[in-house]
Amino acid sequence: MSIQAKLLATQSRQNEYADRKVRDMTFQADEQVFLKMLPINGVMRFGKKDSLSLRYIGPFEILDCVVPLAYRMSLPPRLSGVHPVFHVFILKKYHGDEDYIIKWDSVLLNKDLKYEEELVAIIDHDV
Repeated sequence: MSIQAKLLATQSRQNEYADRKVRDMTFQADEQVFLKMLPINGVMRFGKKDSLSLRYIGPFEILDCVVPLAYRMSLPPRLSGVHPVFHVFILKKYHGDEDYIIKWDSVLLNKDLKYEEELVAIIDHDV
């Protein structure tokens, strides 16, 4: 078996693995979705910075489809500094279960998109 044949076999195997994880996500206008909180400067995720902090806020309503992978959403006035068009991979379908809804009021967004880190405790130090 030649090197090119082995490379093609490996490439097709990796494509099969990748295709298993790909989800075809499309949304309709007037549908409710959650918005994933990305770790950018200026957005404090509910006062926590660890792995236990909440990751989605919403639900928000989709207004229209801009391109096949981007959707325009209606955001509340408090989030007016955020661009209203989002990629499909940071949206999550809303199923109507009230138990896991995260209120967007608790997101602290500064005007200049900067925040200060506060020291909680000093664990170790060098002399």
